[in-house]
Amino acid sequence: MKTSSGILIYRIKNNKLEIFLVHNGGPFFKNKDEGYWSIPKGEIEEGETTEKDFLNRAILEVKEETGIELPKSADYIYLGTIKQKNNKLVHAWAIDYNWQGLLRLNYLTLEYPKNRFIKIPEVDKAEYFSEKLARKKINQTQIPFIERLKEKIRS
Repeated sequence: MKTSSGILIYRIKNNKLEIFLVHNGGPFFKNKDEGYWSIPKGEIEEGETTEKDFLNRAILEVKEETGIELPKSADYIYLGTIKQKNNKLVHAWAIDYNWQGLLRLNYLTLEYPKNRFIKIPEVDKAEYFSEKLARKKINQTQIPFIERLKEKIRS
């Protein structure tokens, strides 16, 4: 089973929870919105076996996908795992982080259509959403991460 690791970046603005999400680039996701946003994440690589490895992978993926350099020694909140519809297991952590920079694009080469290669941004959009809107935008299998975050920051 494929395993990914990601970070749910959030902030409290005007006493309201805001969730940072990313939108995949490329032709498949071009006109798709609700249910197609995600927390920044990436696949665990061979040799990464511990929770610390998974967190470090998640921090690296955030940087690769967005250009955001999160601190390695911060109080990350472990949010557990979910299984996506594609059977991928996703570990997630949360961090209170107020990003206000520019999105730095990381490009991939994709064969599309057949025998034609194009460069696409791994992520083409990233922004904070109100909790209500984030629940509409996010891949529905990732909603438990928002719920778990709310429980943990309440206590």
